[in-house]
Amino acid sequence: MRPNENACYHSLMIATDKSYTDFQLSNEIIYLNHAAVAPWPQRTLRAVQAFAQDNATLGSKHYLQWLETETRLRERLRTLINAPSADDIALLKNTSEALSVVAFGLEWKQGDNIVSSNEEFPSNRVVWEALEREGVSLRQADLHEAGTPEDALFAQVDERTRLIAISSVQYASGLRLDLQRIGEFCRRHDILFCVDAIQSLGAVQFDAQACHADFVMADGHKWMLGPEGLAVFYCRTELREQLKLYQYGWHMTDAYVDFDRRNWQPADTARRFECGSPNMLGIHALEASLALLQEHGMENIEERVLANARLLIDAIDASPSLELLTDSSPGRHAGIITFRHRNCDNDNLFRYLIDHRVMCAQRGGGIRFSPHYYTPKEKILQTVALSNDCRLD
Repeated sequence: MRPNENACYHSLMIATDKSYTDFQLSNEIIYLNHAAVAPWPQRTLRAVQAFAQDNATLGSKHYLQWLETETRLRERLRTLINAPSADDIALLKNTSEALSVVAFGLEWKQGDNIVSSNEEFPSNRVVWEALEREGVSLRQADLHEAGTPEDALFAQVDERTRLIAISSVQYASGLRLDLQRIGEFCRRHDILFCVDAIQSLGAVQFDAQACHADFVMADGHKWMLGPEGLAVFYCRTELREQLKLYQYGWHMTDAYVDFDRRNWQPADTARRFECGSPNMLGIHALEASLALLQEHGMENIEERVLANARLLIDAIDASPSLELLTDSSPGRHAGIITFRHRNCDNDNLFRYLIDHRVMCAQRGGGIRFSPHYYTPKEKILQTVALSNDCRLD
């Protein structure tokens, strides 16, 4: 780093070290696995405990207050992705369910195709492959076979392409896509744009309007620091009624609190995609986690996440024993950094790191590290040093 970069990073780490008190991670582990399942902040733990105590002692007495928490969560999610209205936000079980709402809600014609990449997590592949029975094909671009990953996607497009479905950040390689460029391409060619944002939301800033996304979905249990079992689904307002509904229940109707009403219609809002009772425990947890992120500010969170990623990149590049696999070009990564050891195979290196209490993952032909904004600098450098020490024996 240049001197001014050192000073900038030092100031970031002062803030990050202070932020570490938001968590109560055991000192026995080094947690670099936020791209898988994140630990909860202390306030999220307290929110869950308080909700459980309230429910256990008073039942549903405070249900109206629980609904206020749900309303706050929708607004926090609206802000996080820059949706026009909280009415555009649906709370679903997971990313896969949200992708299925799109895949099986759209009207397809025999011969239509969907363009994606060959690096997608199964959630963003299996759902589209399941449309083969409708005569719809999935085209998977090799993101490295053209001048840019976006060019590789565009090369797969033809006159029968109905939708481009891509992850904002690839889960294994950490490759970050230029969503605005893809969105503008889709608008020019009248193609729908679906973004799996699970490796972006909570790590870097996201703007559904700027990138012209038609659909956005993400679980809350990674960079958003929330629980499993609750996901955000955004659908552009004018497309809501174009998605055929295949799940029905009391909660998705226009007057869902009027239980005796016989003449019902699907809700005008994104609640039409929520067929049954809300996950109130998950809602209280995710609302608390997002409150923490928004208090810090996503601009600051992104700056810290990228600073930690850059620290990893520089340390790996400086090691003759390690090989960086993630694209380190400006704008081409977020919080995921993947690498391998030149002399120690991935299985041995992964076991070695786990034995030394490093929480990480095997992905993309290497080892994936994913520190968050609060991860201390010394723990990151300690882990790179450990990785260097791995031997074939």
